[in-house]
Order: sequence, then structure tokens, then C-alpha cells
Amino acid sequence: MWKEFKEFILRGNVLDLAVGIVIGVAFGAIVTSLVNDIIMPPIGLLLAKINFTDMFINLTPEKAATSLKAAKDLGAATINYGMFINTLINFLIVTLVIFLVVKAVNKMKRPVPKAAATTKDCPHCFTAIPVMATRCPNCTSELK
Repeated sequence: MWKEFKEFILRGNVLDLAVGIVIGVAFGAIVTSLVNDIIMPPIGLLLAKINFTDMFINLTPEKAATSLKAAKDLGAATINYGMFINTLINFLIVTLVIFLVVKAVNKMKRPVPKAAATTKDCPHCFTAIPVMATRCPNCTSELK
């Protein structure tokens, strides 16, 4: 069992997957920072200085709070729809970037060369004949 596990781990695709996950986690942190620190503040400013992180519905009215942090400190149950908006924008940015990366990689791939033709058409009777043929087997015309 140990030998099988070692072979599994040492396969190239498992290592590639591990590297991809680590890079994905780091990329996720970058995108989260981009959304929270760069994109959302101007959007909030354009929308009458709204801070999306403080948009919530307090489900326990006896624990009134003016910010999400204050509500959490009081132990109030909240629906954090502002955080959901941030996460949704985060997701859209990640999917857009992945789409652009996949599109660029597909563009960089070399086209698969076409296989050399094995037949050609006879210029007289238009039937398919081998490329190396010097005479058409159907109409017996000589080919150049």
C-alpha cells in the first residue's frame, strides 16, 4: 500500500495539481484584496458612500448595532448581504480572469499539422486516386 501511495504522489499530475491549488489560493487572496480594497470603495462612493461590508440585516432587534463589526461583537444574528455582494464580485472577477487565461493559452497552442494527403483527384474523371499514381485506374489517363 505504501508503494502504491508513493507512486501516486510522485506522478506528475498530482504534483501539478498541488502546485495549482497553492497558486489558486494565493490568487484568491489577491483577488479578494482587489475587490475589497480597490474595486468596492469607488463603487460604494458612486452609490452614495455605501460601505458594502456594513450592509446587513439584524435578525435580533434587541441587539441594535450600526456596523457589522458591532453587531458581531454583540452576538447578534445577521444576514450579511453586503459581504455576499463582495463575494459575488470576487467570483465574477476570478471567473473573468480564468476565462482570459484559458483563452490566451488556447491561442498560444500550436495548430495540429494536417496529415499529408494520401489521395488526389484525377483531373479528367475526378475520381480519388493514390497520390503516387501516374495513371488513373478508372479512365486510364496519364497523370503529370
